[in-house]
Amino acid sequence: MLLAVILVSGLIATDLHYNKLHTSRAVLDTLAYPVFWIANVPVRMGHWVDTHLRSRTHLLEENARLNQENLVLQGRSQQMASLQVENVRLRALLNSSALLRDDVLVAELVGVSPDPERLQLVLNKGARDGVFAGQPLIDADGLMGQVVEVSDRTSRALLIADVTHSVPVRVNRNGVRAIVEGTGQLGLLLVRHVSATTDIEPGDLLVTSGLGGRFPEGYPVAVVSEVQRDAGELFARVLALPSAALDRSRHVLLVFTMRLDEDS
Repeated sequence: MLLAVILVSGLIATDLHYNKLHTSRAVLDTLAYPVFWIANVPVRMGHWVDTHLRSRTHLLEENARLNQENLVLQGRSQQMASLQVENVRLRALLNSSALLRDDVLVAELVGVSPDPERLQLVLNKGARDGVFAGQPLIDADGLMGQVVEVSDRTSRALLIADVTHSVPVRVNRNGVRAIVEGTGQLGLLLVRHVSATTDIEPGDLLVTSGLGGRFPEGYPVAVVSEVQRDAGELFARVLALPSAALDRSRHVLLVFTMRLDEDS
C-alpha cells in the first residue's frame, strides 16, 4: 500500500510539473469510455422511459382536452349561425315595420296548435299588451293571418292558409278583386270565384283590398302560381303561394290600424 501510495504520488507530481502523462491519460480515458457508457445505460433508460411515457400521457390528455374544446366550439358555432340568421330576420322585420304607416307590436312565436287541422300560432303578447281579436298579423314579407283568441299574456293567431280563413284581395297589376282562401297547406292558397275571362296570370301579386274592414289595404298576401281555364267552366282554378313565411317566421308584427280606426 505504501509503495502504491508513493508511486501514485510520484506520478501525480510528475504530471503536474512536467505534463509527461498526457498521452497515457488520453489512452486510459479512451479505454475507460465503454465502461462509463455501459454503467450509465440504466440512468439513460430511466430518463428515456420517463420522458416518453410522460409525453404520451400528456399528448393523450391534451388530445382529450382539445376534443372537448372542439365540441364546445362547434356547438357555439352552430348557435352563432342560428343567431346570425335570426338577426337577419329581425332586421328585415324591423325594416318592414319602418315602411308601414301603422303602429305595430313585435311578438314572438311560443307555440303552435297540436291539431293538424288547425293552422294556428301562439304568441307571447296578450291583452295586457293591447292585442285584440281580429288584429292583423304580418311578417317581413306579407300577411300571415289574424288574432282569433286573446288571453292576458298570450294570444292565438289563425294563419291565412287555414281552411277556415279567407282574405279579400286585389290584383296589384290591374286592381281586379278576388277572395283568397286557405287550403290547409302552409304553402298553398286558393283564389275563389275568378271568372274564366278575368285578367289574372301567374306571377301577379295579390294584396289586401281593405274591403270588409278586417285587414288594412295594400299588404302582400300571395303570388299567383297557376291559372287553369277549362273550356265550358265559368270559373278558372287559380292557385297562389303565400308571400309570408308561414312555416318559418319566429318573430311577427301585430298591426294596430284596425283598433285605431275603431277607437276613432
